[in-house]
Amino acid sequence: MRRIVIFTFPGSQSLDVAGPLEVFAATERTSGTQRYTTEVVAPAAGTVRTMSGLGLVADAAIADVRGPIDTLVVAGGDEAGIGAMLTDAAVLAEVRRLAAASRRVASVCSGAFVLAAAGLLDGRRATTHWSACDRLARGFPAVTVERDPIFVRDGNVFTSAGVTAGIDLSLALMEEDHGHTVAMGVARQLVVFLKRPGGQAQFSAALATQTADRDDVTDVQTWIADHLAADLSVPALAERAVMSPRHFARVFRAATGATPARYVEQARVEAARRRLEESDDGVDTVAASCGFGTAETMRRAFLRAVHVAPTDYRRRFRAPASVAV
Repeated sequence: MRRIVIFTFPGSQSLDVAGPLEVFAATERTSGTQRYTTEVVAPAAGTVRTMSGLGLVADAAIADVRGPIDTLVVAGGDEAGIGAMLTDAAVLAEVRRLAAASRRVASVCSGAFVLAAAGLLDGRRATTHWSACDRLARGFPAVTVERDPIFVRDGNVFTSAGVTAGIDLSLALMEEDHGHTVAMGVARQLVVFLKRPGGQAQFSAALATQTADRDDVTDVQTWIADHLAADLSVPALAERAVMSPRHFARVFRAATGATPARYVEQARVEAARRRLEESDDGVDTVAASCGFGTAETMRRAFLRAVHVAPTDYRRRFRAPASVAV
């Protein structure tokens, strides 16, 4: 039985709490065995009003929590709520105390700011909601902020992106704890993917572009994603869009904020990152299947986009094999 403690506060994002809570609580319904106990705590016990207006009931005040903890999860919230936590020395001291009593520590969305203010992210890699990454980097220069991933693991500290990324992270933690079968059963119960890999890019950063508001451009974007190994040159894409190459390049950039060549390279890099994280395929195979042609071409693209070679990326970011317990 693993003890999960989730810290919330006035102005928190309700899904940052409810998402992980539902994941960890679902094991009894799906496997017949309750593998986790869950507790919601806050600066004070009682009803906590979230940013949506939903009231959550905290089981206890954070200062009253005692004993060992398996996983401490810190929720995120609106700027006012997070701001209040960052200036509350007593709360930050309690977060540090509970972190020291925990096997692992995690945050959802802007909960990363609380971990950073408590000094728990110093010298570590971390992420948060895409809209707050720059603010986290400015406010806490000792933290290496990664803007793309859905979640980041650095030692026993996990940080995740916005809202539903807390579900992805919780499923990944469960898979690490109890194996693929248990996590898959919970994912099916909740009608979600087993987990998006941690290195999968957040929506806003996935291709560093806006979502196109033109059907002809979005059709091309969809075709690119499904045919990464095809000829994705400007003339080939323009032909699909029934435009001249020059006109297509201008329209595509206006709609997405990126040139077609840049967009294609980033789409291929994103797909290759997932393959490197999730499969045993060799680098040459991944390069070919994702449209790079050669491993050297993929290496150069990775160095431009991720600042690390594909082999180093796999070594650093591939999730460890799960062992059922």
